[in-house]
Amino acid sequence: MIEYKMTLTDEEKAILEGKEGETKQKMMETLVLFGDIFNAKRMVKVTHNEGHLVTSFGIPLLKPLYGTMEQLIKDDCKAEGGFTMDPRPLDYKNVRCNLLEKIVFDKILYGKQKEYEEQLKKVGLTDENSFSCTSYLKECGNRPAYGDILSWAESSAVVFANSVLGARCNRNSGMLDLFGSILGVVPEFGLLKDENREATWIIELKTTKIPEAQILGSAIGMKVMDEVPYIIGLDDYLGTELNDFNEAYLKDMGAASASNGAVGLFHVENLTPEAKEKKRKLIKNGAKTYVIDDEELERVYKSYPNMWKKKDKAPELCFIGCPHLTLSQAKLWHDKIKESLIEHKLKKVTCKVVLTLAPKVKEQFIKEYKKDYDELYEMGVTMSSICPLMYTNNPLVHSKAIITNSNKLRTYSMSRYFKDEEILKLISGERIY
Repeated sequence: MIEYKMTLTDEEKAILEGKEGETKQKMMETLVLFGDIFNAKRMVKVTHNEGHLVTSFGIPLLKPLYGTMEQLIKDDCKAEGGFTMDPRPLDYKNVRCNLLEKIVFDKILYGKQKEYEEQLKKVGLTDENSFSCTSYLKECGNRPAYGDILSWAESSAVVFANSVLGARCNRNSGMLDLFGSILGVVPEFGLLKDENREATWIIELKTTKIPEAQILGSAIGMKVMDEVPYIIGLDDYLGTELNDFNEAYLKDMGAASASNGAVGLFHVENLTPEAKEKKRKLIKNGAKTYVIDDEELERVYKSYPNMWKKKDKAPELCFIGCPHLTLSQAKLWHDKIKESLIEHKLKKVTCKVVLTLAPKVKEQFIKEYKKDYDELYEMGVTMSSICPLMYTNNPLVHSKAIITNSNKLRTYSMSRYFKDEEILKLISGERIY
């Protein structure tokens, strides 16, 4: 048996000693060794039973993953509370590919997708429509409560759960998320502990208007990296109560801070739950200060590189929604695109536009806004539950001029970031560069 430093319960020791089978023993060994690396003293119970897994793509090269999954299935190891997944990598109906691109996706990049999804069902996938990076939205149902301990991965979901919901989760990697969900325990360290949820940075917001969430998150992430920021002044624009608009704003801001840096938790004064409860007592002595004004945001925005091979190429494809859009965001984008086309005397957008959102959010959109849904397709806009990051992994699409309002997609691909109002101009035929 492995040597370990943390204190385990009798039940945890029994699993580690193999009394519940070799597969559970190996999972527990993995979690114990992981905890020891970060000096965890003990395991803690997962109190929100539904997990969230990051590895949603069937890449053939991930042979150890599929072998591990087969072992879990063979020994009937299952996440009893179920789990949601990050988005699927493919959606040929709504994000079309040419024949060569499709061959690369189907045969090389995601050739194991179908088989992998069958494995996921057998170890606890909640249902066929549980593929989204925004599983915490009310339509999706995987929403933890304040103080819940999670076994999740996906950086944007983790930062939202920690910050906006007040749950507790570390930035786990693939398979650790599943092991914790199956065993019902995770090592206690990092953001699971009170002292590590205190802020080491003060962000003083001194802008003349509400910042673009994606640029604000980017600025914060690049400055604080993996530390915890306490944001002062954002409540002047968002108020002191969480609502649909504020949750959507914080979702996008958090995703940018997590991808442009490595933020796993932020606090917004007078708005997010721990900041409302503990106020500035959350700020550690000696915390550093970062002032963000209009000029700083513009500096950050202008620092983003243009990685297109042909720098001034007209946009060919636009992704809006990474992370996935909320219901209210999807409705707002419909309205804005329609207004922009009317203003430009156009019936359709001038490049392919894809709004990405969770399958269950899309279902709700069609239910509530069927007329708007039909209008989107008439305007040349599709709705998809794809992961734009996975789509842009195909080297054959690197030559495409892809624009986006997502700082996460910009960071992990060759896509070019634009502000929301600039996106509307570009998809309506204006050349602003």
